[in-house]
Amino acid sequence: MLAWVVKQLGDPSEALHLAEVPKPDPNSGEVLIKVEAVALNFFDILQCLGKYQEKPPLPFTPGAEISGTIMAVGESASFTVGQRVVATPPLPRGGLAEWVAVPEEFVYPIPDSLSWNEAAAMFITYQTAYYALHRCARLQPGEVLLVHAGSGGVGSAAIQLGVAAGARVIATAGGAEKVQICKELGAEAAIDYLTEDFAEIVKMVTEGRGANVIFDPVGGDTFDRSRKCIAFEGRLLVIGFAGGRIADAPTNHALVKNYSVVGVHWGLFRRLMPERVAEAHGELMALYEQGAIRPLVFREFPFEEVPQALHLLAGRKTWGKLVVKP
Repeated sequence: MLAWVVKQLGDPSEALHLAEVPKPDPNSGEVLIKVEAVALNFFDILQCLGKYQEKPPLPFTPGAEISGTIMAVGESASFTVGQRVVATPPLPRGGLAEWVAVPEEFVYPIPDSLSWNEAAAMFITYQTAYYALHRCARLQPGEVLLVHAGSGGVGSAAIQLGVAAGARVIATAGGAEKVQICKELGAEAAIDYLTEDFAEIVKMVTEGRGANVIFDPVGGDTFDRSRKCIAFEGRLLVIGFAGGRIADAPTNHALVKNYSVVGVHWGLFRRLMPERVAEAHGELMALYEQGAIRPLVFREFPFEEVPQALHLLAGRKTWGKLVVKP
């Protein structure tokens, strides 16, 4: 079978090699999945560079989110042949391959109504946003939710889940096209951070009260400005640092304005409480079938164009999720 293999760390265009490798057999507690679609993530690039917090041994195959069909099951596995699933194969045996063997604790069933591309694009972003909004922030109906990078994978999920929860959603994005996408996703106001001061607009839209919950996957200057427009007893969610700089959180400012800075590490939550992740998956599948959420897919790429797709993702010119078809 074909798989993308990283034998030496570097830029994806140099580190990734399309190679013929043996088709895996499922061990006890594993299932063999025929991969139908793979969603790309920014951390795939960091893993190729050796700059991600988790560094798999070389050689490894990246790819953290797949959808596909179970074609064989190992001893004691509870899934059945023919089931449609999403999975997050742990490295070094990632999902950028035609077939992958995955421990069943990283596999989740999906309904027939969910397309392969949408299924692959859904798991990590919607799980992260669901965990952040419902468990970390305790988002309530009628509260104001400010979502940064609203046209991105996790941002677009947060907008839809916020609307589904009955919140008033304000989003930021860079450029007219991405701002329009945020509005189409359900944001009542969308702000172009390239030309507008989102902190001032949020205060204006909320009549000076500010946002109750701020969903920030950007960090840096965006985090700094977010502290200017957070409401009394607000919750500022630290999702990630796509902007590059890790901002400081002055505790005196949090005290004076009476807000919380909340870290969101969904991966740790998953390791500690896998049963809660399974419950959230069920809730998300129900929301999808109700039409309340739908993954935003930018484009589908042929399997041979993974390096080019990652280059496009690195340039931050895309929106939603990029999907690869083996």
